Amino acid sequence: MKIVIVGTFPPFRGGISNFYQTLYEKLSYEHDVTAINFSLQYPNILFPGKSQYDNNLKSDINIERTINSINPISWKKTANKIIELEPDLIIFKYWIPFLAPSFRSIIKHTKKKISIKSLVICDNIIPHENRPFDKFLTKSFFKHIDHFIVMSKSVEKDLLFLFPDAKYIYTPHPLYDIFGKCNNKDKSKRYLQIHENKVILFFGLIRPYKGLDLLIEASKTLKEKLNNFKILVVGDCYENPEPYSKMINKNGLNDIFDMRFEFVPNDKVNIYFSAADVIVLPYKSATQSGIVPVAYHFDKPVIVTNVGGLSEIVQEGKTGYVVYPEPNEIADGILKYYNNLDKINFVENIKSYKDNFTWNKFIEKIERIFIQ
Repeated sequence: MKIVIVGTFPPFRGGISNFYQTLYEKLSYEHDVTAINFSLQYPNILFPGKSQYDNNLKSDINIERTINSINPISWKKTANKIIELEPDLIIFKYWIPFLAPSFRSIIKHTKKKISIKSLVICDNIIPHENRPFDKFLTKSFFKHIDHFIVMSKSVEKDLLFLFPDAKYIYTPHPLYDIFGKCNNKDKSKRYLQIHENKVILFFGLIRPYKGLDLLIEASKTLKEKLNNFKILVVGDCYENPEPYSKMINKNGLNDIFDMRFEFVPNDKVNIYFSAADVIVLPYKSATQSGIVPVAYHFDKPVIVTNVGGLSEIVQEGKTGYVVYPEPNEIADGILKYYNNLDKINFVENIKSYKDNFTWNKFIEKIERIFIQ
């Protein structure tokens, strides 16, 4: 099958780029795949982080960089490129309505000229932070799409709310396998200059819905009931970090928090996960998360809140714990993990469970739709 994947590839950084690169590589084993990337993804004025790029990312993929998200001329140029290739299938990944106009233009113009099937892999359909016209933009793009993949039941619900007759399949987010192997824990802790025995990791982009404030509140209970531990917070902050620092100072929690508001390149991710005992996702809202698959890749248990699709990929008491998005509940989940370490073999449970989330199974689902 001849396939075009349209979206975010290196040198753009982050989870979407990681997903696309892996998807390209896995599909390329059996299919003829072309990658079409952005020349401009977000104007700098609209991007809340420090940088959209990681120029150290290495990729062997031959990537066409033609899409400027705010330049309609580039959208038609991209469509014409796809028309020249005459693929059987075009794949988009959808996570933000800002990109809907460019994606809509590309698929609409392409379908006018050639017969082609279209697939959208849905991260988010209704964003965490709603804005006017989000649903309108999403619907204007989705009406040109033949099939969808959803990776959580909450996204499935949102899809069916907008398109009750949508043709779709549900399959969980596959595990990333681009971050290398788990390192020695003590060696990783020394590299990070962490001396405490227990390490709790909050990892990923820091935004209001991620619930870092809930984790800070929960840590007041942890400080009373848990000894010799550090909470390591790592990620690019997409908001003003000062309120978090003030919360920590006000509650006298500086000794248990290690705040590193910085983007972590792919070749360093394994250091942070190798140093950690458990990964905490205290989200206030969610669809699914790419952090849980990263944790499972390193055989690390997770504490997640019961929002969106987070609980769907956690085996309660085996691969982690699911709690309500409240400080006391989050603290109880972390304490339960440490109290059960001698009784539950979390690592072996995860090794067995993560076979459900392989890339081979994900690719098979795509092929099943389009190859009869």
